[in-house]
Amino acid sequence: MQNSQKGDRVGQTMTAAHPGAVAHSDEVIASSGVTFRLWRLYQHAWLVCLIFPLASLVRDPVPAWHLALGLLALVGFAVSYSWLMWPHPVSQEARARSRSLLSFLLFGAVDALTIVFSLVYGPAWLWLLIGISAIAGVLLPMRSAFAAVVLLTLFPLFLMLGIHGGIAGVDLWWLIAFILLVRGVGLDMIGVARLGAAVRELHAARRELARLAVIEERLRLSRDLHDLLGHSLSIITLKSELAGSLVGEDPERCTQELAEIERVSRQMLREVRKTVAGYRQPTLVNELDGARQLFEAAGVECVVEQTNGNLSPSLETVLAWTVREGVTNVIRHSYARHCRIVLKEEQGMVCAEVTNDGERQAHLHEGHMRRGNGLSGLRERVAELGGMLEAGALTSPGKKGYCLRVGLPLADHQEEAGVQEVSA
Repeated sequence: MQNSQKGDRVGQTMTAAHPGAVAHSDEVIASSGVTFRLWRLYQHAWLVCLIFPLASLVRDPVPAWHLALGLLALVGFAVSYSWLMWPHPVSQEARARSRSLLSFLLFGAVDALTIVFSLVYGPAWLWLLIGISAIAGVLLPMRSAFAAVVLLTLFPLFLMLGIHGGIAGVDLWWLIAFILLVRGVGLDMIGVARLGAAVRELHAARRELARLAVIEERLRLSRDLHDLLGHSLSIITLKSELAGSLVGEDPERCTQELAEIERVSRQMLREVRKTVAGYRQPTLVNELDGARQLFEAAGVECVVEQTNGNLSPSLETVLAWTVREGVTNVIRHSYARHCRIVLKEEQGMVCAEVTNDGERQAHLHEGHMRRGNGLSGLRERVAELGGMLEAGALTSPGKKGYCLRVGLPLADHQEEAGVQEVSA
């Protein structure tokens, strides 16, 4: 619990210091399917319960100070309810308020207010239990929230039985409907709170997986360079020492050792370049395999259709980058359920298409292109090979989603591909 609270405080500090944290919070909220506007409209809708006690105060003849006290209580309830329910359930602010002492004091105050005024002013004040049930579902831990909702559904029953001296004078239809409403709102808010916790955990897991992937790649590159350079540098060191000792004694042998040092150095340079190039340039087979694994982990149905022939390394590299960019953005931005990857040859071009049924990706990709990230880097690679890139929302009637399409000319690279095939 202490670690969680520290994490919340750190998260709030980072949000205040870095606008990017706010953008990430907006992305988490968007992924829940409930926008800020929709949430606030929904939670404010339950303030309709204030109408019933307000009507009771106005309708029944009461002293002026009773009326003033009742109106003050209703205003206090409305302000407390709005403050407690204002943050979006998946936001860090909501998580922080669920651990705030002030939140629990306000929750206890509105509980006491509703109970006391229901006993003194009459059953019309029971309608405030709807708002209290909503607060309990969002604010309290799951078990405590369930217990609170059960108590809130039992209180009207016992109160009505006490007022009427038994079940005979109770309007059972009204009471049953009211109890179901209080229970339904409370359970609804518990579900929303659980959804918020699950969404936060999912995005935290994605960030951690991305971080671990970067660490793994760094370790791989470090290991490859160590294995590559360790032996060669040892040879260069030993031969340099030997050449230094032979300068005066055997100049001819020293010249041979220096030539050997040059040969080893050039060989090492070529191998380093190959290692770095292999590290930075993905292969199509690996990217397709990685896409299948990633979509399987994310719960996205993936279909791969590959009908292209043998490709040159330059074409394959760009197509691999296309698959990686498309898959990355499907996972990060589209919230899709289905994705289709197509690799084919048509009209003298090899094409790659990554299509998904997500609805939010087009707007986010436009922002990426304006900032020079993601698609702009891929567009530069495609332009170097004389190809074309199209990215945007699907325009087919009745279809929603996003498509990334890259086409590369085959004519300029067929000879390169043929040479590669013969060499293989």
